[in-house]
Amino acid sequence: MAKILAVAALLCSAISSVQADIPGAASYTVSSAFPTSVFSSYYLKPEATAEPQPVIYDPILNTTFPLNLTNPKTIPTVNTDPVYYPQAVTNLTNATSEALVQVALSEIKSIIAGEGGLSGNCSKCIAALSVGKFLAQTAPSYVPDAMISLCQSTGFTSNASCVTAYAAGSYGAIWTQVLALADVNGLDGRYICSTLSTTFCSAPSTSPLNTTGLFPKPKPANATAPQPSGERVKVLHLSDFHLDPRYSFASEANCSSGMCCRYSSAMTSQAVFPAPIYGAYKCDTPYYLGLSALQSIGALTGTGSGQAAPAWTIYTGDLMSHDSQNQLSRAYTEYIEVSVYEMFKSYISGPVYSVLGNHDSSPEAIDGPHSMPGPLGQQFSWNYDHVSSLWQNNGWFNATEAKQASIHYAAYSVKNEYGLRIITMNTDFWYKSNYLNYINSSNPDVSGTFKFMIEELQAAEDAGERVWILGHVLSGWDGTNPLANPTDLFYQIIDRYSPHVIANVFFGHTHEDQVMIYYANNGTVQNTSTALAAGWIGPSVTPLTNLNSGYRMYEVDTGTFDIYEAYTFYSDVNNFSDLNGTGPVYQFEYSTREAYGNASSWPADAPLNATFWHGVTEAMEADKSLVTTFNTYQGKSSIRSPNCTSDACAEAKVCYMRSGSVALGKACPQGFASVQSPYTGKNF
Repeated sequence: MAKILAVAALLCSAISSVQADIPGAASYTVSSAFPTSVFSSYYLKPEATAEPQPVIYDPILNTTFPLNLTNPKTIPTVNTDPVYYPQAVTNLTNATSEALVQVALSEIKSIIAGEGGLSGNCSKCIAALSVGKFLAQTAPSYVPDAMISLCQSTGFTSNASCVTAYAAGSYGAIWTQVLALADVNGLDGRYICSTLSTTFCSAPSTSPLNTTGLFPKPKPANATAPQPSGERVKVLHLSDFHLDPRYSFASEANCSSGMCCRYSSAMTSQAVFPAPIYGAYKCDTPYYLGLSALQSIGALTGTGSGQAAPAWTIYTGDLMSHDSQNQLSRAYTEYIEVSVYEMFKSYISGPVYSVLGNHDSSPEAIDGPHSMPGPLGQQFSWNYDHVSSLWQNNGWFNATEAKQASIHYAAYSVKNEYGLRIITMNTDFWYKSNYLNYINSSNPDVSGTFKFMIEELQAAEDAGERVWILGHVLSGWDGTNPLANPTDLFYQIIDRYSPHVIANVFFGHTHEDQVMIYYANNGTVQNTSTALAAGWIGPSVTPLTNLNSGYRMYEVDTGTFDIYEAYTFYSDVNNFSDLNGTGPVYQFEYSTREAYGNASSWPADAPLNATFWHGVTEAMEADKSLVTTFNTYQGKSSIRSPNCTSDACAEAKVCYMRSGSVALGKACPQGFASVQSPYTGKNF
């Protein structure tokens, strides 16, 4: 009995300790009443059984978006956005162009059949690209239809998918630009063929990087970060909102393909798993869920009414829903940008520092460098101008900062009121699904993004400033999301300016709760003395796929801008079908320091920096139960996360955490990167 009482006392003490350490309430039950005041008016008012349709007015474009853009029953499948083609080298008649198309298709089919004497899929693919390049330079506007025809006649994918992939208003015009401007016989060609299928060409490895003259000054021999101030502020980290204003209540939430929770006259009355009003595991964020998450922040983080507001908020990208490309458009992108930022402003005090995600563009994931010839260099400026103007309109930026963002692909460098410099980047310029990256791929900085970053970091070093770097697509982990060469360059930048300038790095994209560590000298030696910077990957608000909805808050020292505590919160999506008369419950999930600090013997007064995280990986190697803990939190405590109890999984998780580049990530055991089983490998 004495032993039982002692254990009980110990458990009570532990529980009290947890309660004392959390920043706000342990849980928050959201009211079932929709907060109608967030939007000034509605086409379709909120109901307990329907997604609301607010009237969204765009203050930048001075336009009101029509109901049919987001009404689940009237989703447009054809858009009239401008289509950009490369300049033809000569003017041909329609008849001549059509004849050239037929000759090109015939020649490509003969190459595929092996009639030209070529052996090996890679050689055949590159030879076919050469034919495509000629057509793209002579009759560019004919290329999308030619690609659809080739795709369908060869059975490369389904007929409908061929149209979705290669129609002019989808990716057809983009691929035409790539063919016309890429070095198809060199590295560009191998990237293109590998992207089409790894059975054509294997993915190119990291190219040697010449760092001569890369940095204006050498790294100071005895550079040190400023001393802690002892004053801490709260900083909110949101990511991957993925608002779905087209969410359809009671539609099928467990579909086998495409976006679930979408209207279908055939399925709505026969749904096996009817979509709850607050969302489901295979669906994006309905208005009800997005607003619930925002309503819970104040109570859970201790930043609500009468309390200190977040000093600032970071948002690491992806506002848009995961629609197929034929349902996307500029207008839909602009609608969601206005809507989500308006919701942020309603619930979050202080500035919000945002980056664009791969979904925050149209076509999805595509952004082009300004160096592209003619109007191609400005084909995505509509989006950079739009979001930067919204940030200024919401009071998060001044006019000078907004102008800088509009010029630098919606990336910027700003110093906040606390003295922290925040440098952001548009990570589409290293994302594997941005096909325009396959033009001049031997240059790891074709957009000039990293040149800008280096200039700003050097200025920060000269001024004694500390920096946070924000992006969307993470640079490493298992190495499957970005391209190798740009992440290699980024790793050198982190090495050069860490830890005395760069305090932390933040990403989103995977929807999961993860972390990466950057080391000196390309990570060739990985230990506590070589650990330089931590890359925090923020959990998503969206449940897609098989995850709970969540977000994080940091406690940050205002002298060093190091993180001293990180609290993560979540809502159990599995319970949404059972809600009756209340909204969802958001609750405290874990404290980073409590979850990992004791296991790694980390001092209570030391920051949660790269050295801390390397110690955690060492503790994980010694104690596999800590890997299980990490795996649970990776999916935000989702009941659908697969277990990670094998030695192989544990080894892989530690390796991913130590991999901040493609080269390092690709060297890790593959197959354990995501907890979104069975959806690993999905493009988020």
